[in-house]
Amino acid sequence: MDVLRRANLDLNSPPPISSIYTKNPQTATSILPYKYRFSSSSFICYHSKCKGSTPPQALPKAKLNESVESKKKLVDSIAKGLIGLAAAVSVCIDSPVLAESLTIAFPASRTHEVNAVQRTLVETWGLIRETFVDPTFNHQDWDSKFQQTMVEMLPLRTADAAYSKIKGMLSTLGDPFTRIISPKEYQSFRIGSDGNVQGVGLFVNTEPNTGHLVVLSCVEGSPAARAGIHVGDELVEINGERVKGISGEAAAQKLRGHVGTSVTVKVHNGKKLAIDSSFREVKLPREFIRLSPISSAIIPHTTPNGHVSKTGYVKLLAFSQTAATDMKHAIRELENQGVESYILDLRNNPGGLVKAGLDVAQIWLDGDETLVNTIDRDGNMLPINMINGHALTRDPLVVLVNEGSASASEILAGALHDNGRAKLIGNRTFGKGKIQSVTELHDGSALFITVAKYLSPALHAIDQVGIAPDVQCTTEMLNSSKESALMRKKTAASSSLEGDSCILVAEHELDNQESKGSAS
Repeated sequence: MDVLRRANLDLNSPPPISSIYTKNPQTATSILPYKYRFSSSSFICYHSKCKGSTPPQALPKAKLNESVESKKKLVDSIAKGLIGLAAAVSVCIDSPVLAESLTIAFPASRTHEVNAVQRTLVETWGLIRETFVDPTFNHQDWDSKFQQTMVEMLPLRTADAAYSKIKGMLSTLGDPFTRIISPKEYQSFRIGSDGNVQGVGLFVNTEPNTGHLVVLSCVEGSPAARAGIHVGDELVEINGERVKGISGEAAAQKLRGHVGTSVTVKVHNGKKLAIDSSFREVKLPREFIRLSPISSAIIPHTTPNGHVSKTGYVKLLAFSQTAATDMKHAIRELENQGVESYILDLRNNPGGLVKAGLDVAQIWLDGDETLVNTIDRDGNMLPINMINGHALTRDPLVVLVNEGSASASEILAGALHDNGRAKLIGNRTFGKGKIQSVTELHDGSALFITVAKYLSPALHAIDQVGIAPDVQCTTEMLNSSKESALMRKKTAASSSLEGDSCILVAEHELDNQESKGSAS
């Protein structure tokens, strides 16, 4: 997935998000009021102050009056349903005229753990209202939805039940990538991003249309890989519990655990026909999984004219915090060993941190190229450009992609392709053209919000479409090509890399680039 680590409602110096809540010591002990100072657009509220970059005189009078009126309607609409109840929400009115915080009541649960989740609900409501990519909130009144959820939460007695209400509220947005995860799930997410984990070596994600939990990639040499679990397989059960519809983070939490313990999964082979009941149970030991995002090798290559060269192969497994640093290190080592061309393998890379994807792209590009175009909630397009970039290498490059290449993989592939740096080889990518921010909430849970859509540098849509490769790689295509006899002869005595059909096609494409370069 693509995520941006979101700073928690910063002012001149960013406070933790929980600091925007204040408890009133003069209130009766049965009442636990919390104040949420809500900021919209460029305005930030804190300690009863709102700051905005646009002075009142800069706004047309009609627009100013309209803004004031809309804010009054917001307050009125929420207050009608909640006035007179126990707790309080402070909503910042971001009009230059009404630069103040107004308090709106909401019902406070007498159950301590539910009351804590009510605070989380207020945070969630405000952050969604401020940043969610769809300003219509899937064509619904988001403030009324907040009011309804708060009332439904009141009689509950457990935190899990209360969290389910927040998840239900978020589901009405119609965006499976906007979601809340528990503190334990968030810790798992952070561990995965940092590059170390105790588990079985699986990357999984929930397929939005079916709710199936699908394997996106499998760490080489991991317990899952040794057990024969493959990309595209569906996880049906984890330790006897059906997992259809649960999030990838929730599944990851169930799969991870202390080294020396084990987990049992029921797997359905995704490559089998639907009528084939190819289910099997596998007991997987948990081990230390080093999620080094980079692996590299040198592939010796003989061109059609008899020239013997070295091709640097770099596989990027995920966009973790160390991806760009590790990529630079791998390229420098390959350059020192005299490689003359590169294959960058993004197959089955499910994505990760957006910044990591952009940083990796800059390793391969020069100048002030556009890396990606983002589209915000108001439809404004913002290109993200390099500034005086200097590529580590200018050797010929091809990129391998497939249906498991998603999110940041697609951002990187689009940047390299549309800027003329690389040809894409393989199969159409997954098609996730949305970017999420992630904000840690007061209780350690985290809210993922889709804050932007993105287009490739050449303005090609990616979401639900994917990126089509320049050249597909299939066994049938290889067998029908003029070079197939040479390739088969080479494959018979080569390593697993050299026998990979897509790598064979990539080498052929690199030969074409070299011949065109020589002809020019």
